Amino acid sequence: MAQEKKLYPSFLNPYLIEPTISLPDEMAVVGAGHIGPDIAYYLRSGLPDKKLYLVDVVEEPLKKAEARFKGYADKAVAKKKMKPEVAEKVLANIVYTTDYDQLKNCGLVIEAATENLALKKKIFANLEAATSETAILTSNTSGIPANEIFCDMKHPERSTITHFFAPAWRSLPVEVINWEGASDELINNLLWFFASTGKAPMVTDNVYSFLLNRIFESYTSEAAFLVDRATAKEVDHVAEAFVAAGPFFVLNLTGGNPLIFESQTRRMGENPCYQPSHLLHSVAQWTVNRPGTKVDVPDEQAGWIKDRLLGLIFSQCFDIADRKVGTRSDLNLGSVIGLGFKKGVFELMADLGETEVQRIADAFAKERSGFPQPTRPIAEYTDFPRDILVDDKDGVRIITMRRPQAANALSAYSCDEILDELKKGEADPAVKGFIITGYGTKAFCAGADIGGFIATLGDHAAGAALARRNSKLIEYMDQMDKPVVAAVNGLAMGGGVEVAMGCHSRVADKKAFFQLPEITLGILPGMGGAVMPYRKWPQAAETFHGMVGEAKRLTCQEAVEIGMVQTVASSFPELIDAAMAEVDRLAGQIPRAASGAVSIPEFTVPDEPKAGKMPLSKEALGIIARLINEGAAADSLKAAMEMTYERCGDISCIDAPKEGVSAFMEKRKPNFVK
Repeated sequence: MAQEKKLYPSFLNPYLIEPTISLPDEMAVVGAGHIGPDIAYYLRSGLPDKKLYLVDVVEEPLKKAEARFKGYADKAVAKKKMKPEVAEKVLANIVYTTDYDQLKNCGLVIEAATENLALKKKIFANLEAATSETAILTSNTSGIPANEIFCDMKHPERSTITHFFAPAWRSLPVEVINWEGASDELINNLLWFFASTGKAPMVTDNVYSFLLNRIFESYTSEAAFLVDRATAKEVDHVAEAFVAAGPFFVLNLTGGNPLIFESQTRRMGENPCYQPSHLLHSVAQWTVNRPGTKVDVPDEQAGWIKDRLLGLIFSQCFDIADRKVGTRSDLNLGSVIGLGFKKGVFELMADLGETEVQRIADAFAKERSGFPQPTRPIAEYTDFPRDILVDDKDGVRIITMRRPQAANALSAYSCDEILDELKKGEADPAVKGFIITGYGTKAFCAGADIGGFIATLGDHAAGAALARRNSKLIEYMDQMDKPVVAAVNGLAMGGGVEVAMGCHSRVADKKAFFQLPEITLGILPGMGGAVMPYRKWPQAAETFHGMVGEAKRLTCQEAVEIGMVQTVASSFPELIDAAMAEVDRLAGQIPRAASGAVSIPEFTVPDEPKAGKMPLSKEALGIIARLINEGAAADSLKAAMEMTYERCGDISCIDAPKEGVSAFMEKRKPNFVK
């Protein structure tokens, strides 16, 4: 099971893959027990026009699955997350059957039976007999290596493990195991398929428990060893500092005690340290509270629990990184979107700092010898881009902002990571230009996380510093000699608009739109949104007045009409092709923001300013008006950007942002007093 080939056969961003298959007209899920119906519902909601078979050996679970599907759809309609006609389509065209022969035309079959190797091998023998040689057959096992399941198949190269996370119809990640018997074509096709149907696929090596479960299973197993000195309630409460729900609450929710015991027993084949606690076979349900319940835990006890849990988690991170079980970026993101961590595991390390992480690792090693430990300085484990994917295609470096859980919103790290990649590519003669895009087909970038701004409220220096730090990217792009093109694949808001505007050219999906909603929060666009567009498209100043001062939305077609967008695309592949063409067109003729003063109509503050029907802060708009008017009169982009930073400091110190941000967090309309 040693890694013998590259994890990702081609691109890290699955949307860049050119598949050799089309979406199958017929698919099947085998196993109508715990997770099988949820995988089936994901396929129905992702591909409602296709036919699905749900297979089991007995009728009863099939009937229960049918009722579960109706419950899911009814709930989605009640919450207005799905239209009734879509729900009707999702529930139709499903065949509930015990007959494998009905699967003869299926292009994809996912086995989701219980974690029993003999049973899985029998199922795949039946599937090979029932389906064509071109059908893709996968297993949803959480930890059994692929070679053990598929070793007796006639055509193992078209089979692998595709591991889903609960709830499988909603949870984003799917692990695709790249084992020695799988073809590169198979892995690429599966990555493309899952991305096309709304998942965030991640490739892992063929090892016990794969990538994310190596964290989850070991962490919950370790929790069982702590109850000799702590209660389950205490352990869960301490764990909630870094996860949404503690290990014992999750074990109760999933009925996971026997599965964790079995998986950790398997992992003893790789290292005896993974021997599980026999309590996992002795306790049916742990005595726990609901997440968020206050529990008084003495400081010394809490520190010990935290060190043990984090020590185990960090141990697995070191091992995964050293053995290249998966990418650190996938592990960091997957721990959030698949395991419920409040921050990615490597982000958690970075926040704690090298000294503290090493102390925790040392403390853990003293109590639990034999577990993997760091083999290099801690800083080397956390030194990688967490929020972006970097791919190369025909001499163009494609940078993908990947935070699907937040519509690709910019974190505190995102702009620095993009900037670092631009600098590397500028120095690389093999790179002729860049494309910046967002992950998926719905969002380019939804702006910046509001959390970063909260820390600046009332602090002029902090407000200015935050804007200046993020805007290093914008200022750097403007002076680059290699072209940077924004491939706007969906909504662009706030900082996402500013990143797109900072690029040398923009192509966009026909459904994309641009919006600067900052004024509705009582703040201003801090990355050049109040100065950059006036220097690039002064003829459209009135349009930008509306965007900055009233949060008006700019459609893709309107962006074309003012010269902001060069090409409109109808699909992601078409969008990337258009962006590649723009990189070639701009070679040697980079357009930059105007260097001198620009003439624009004066921005004035209305007596009763509104964004639609929402009243706005006149005080905040006064600061914005000063920035727009003085920024246009500045003799350089750099001078105008410096004005932006100062005005960001000014606006941090008035009342409007406190009310605007509070209202946003509380999901209510703001009430601006002045």
